[in-house]
Amino acid sequence: MQFYLPIAEISVNAFLLLGLGMAVGILSGMFGIGGGFILTPLLFMIGIPSAVAVGTQGILIVASSFSALVAHLKRKTVDYPMGIVLLTGGLIGSAGGVRLFKLLSALGQVDLLISLCYVFLLGTVGSLMLIEAVNAYRRRRSNTYVPAKRKKHNWVHGMPFRIRFRASKMYISVLPPLAIGIAVGVLSAIMGVGGGFLMLPAMIYILGMPTKVVVGTSLFQITFMSSFTTLLHATENYTVDFVLGFILLIGGVTGAQIGSRVGAKLNADILRILLASMVLGISLKLLTELVFQPTEIFSLFAK
Repeated sequence: MQFYLPIAEISVNAFLLLGLGMAVGILSGMFGIGGGFILTPLLFMIGIPSAVAVGTQGILIVASSFSALVAHLKRKTVDYPMGIVLLTGGLIGSAGGVRLFKLLSALGQVDLLISLCYVFLLGTVGSLMLIEAVNAYRRRRSNTYVPAKRKKHNWVHGMPFRIRFRASKMYISVLPPLAIGIAVGVLSAIMGVGGGFLMLPAMIYILGMPTKVVVGTSLFQITFMSSFTTLLHATENYTVDFVLGFILLIGGVTGAQIGSRVGAKLNADILRILLASMVLGISLKLLTELVFQPTEIFSLFAK
């Protein structure tokens, strides 16, 4: 069953879009990720223009992030002051990122930039995740597994403009979380990701936040920042296709319920290895499309 997407200006099989949304939802439920950094490249591969893919998938990120945030609010695992600082940086970064996106679109270079960013970030993050996951699996199999200890003090604690974050039990400068929020905001606007796969490691290893409040605080920032970014893409770049977003949303919500049940039954180390392998696979696929000559040089989308 073909659906015409008015903003993307192409017809796509509705069941294919439902399947993609469901697949990303399953991964989101299994691995605890928003799925934007996986969904956007997949939309590229089925012929959705990159500008529309980046602008539209924020609908799915907002819905899935808000759903997960409600659960964390009930458990009181959200550091509101830290979330507000990260959100302030995220709004600044996303506003600048959307304008940069608009400029690059006018120059005709936005597709190349998005693809290069995905190849670099997915390749780097996937490689680090795979190395860490394999090492953790080997240590666990050899009964020498020791949980990594988080550093209590680093250069972040010596910077000025320090305030107390009571939920995280930290007294640090607002500058590092503000900078992290800005960086994630720019990437969110350009790449169409929530930024959780970059923000979570930064919050743990750079800021030194306790793990129990990291996920909830990250979701707090992602929910509001992604809503703002999607709104800017819709009003300034006109690249949000609500028909596409609605179909993906139906599949994503359904898949998340399945993924959460499957993930609870699988080994954590195996899950991380599978996720890292999948991220690397997507990165290699995008890299081959950039390097090798397409079969139809003068065709934008495969028929």
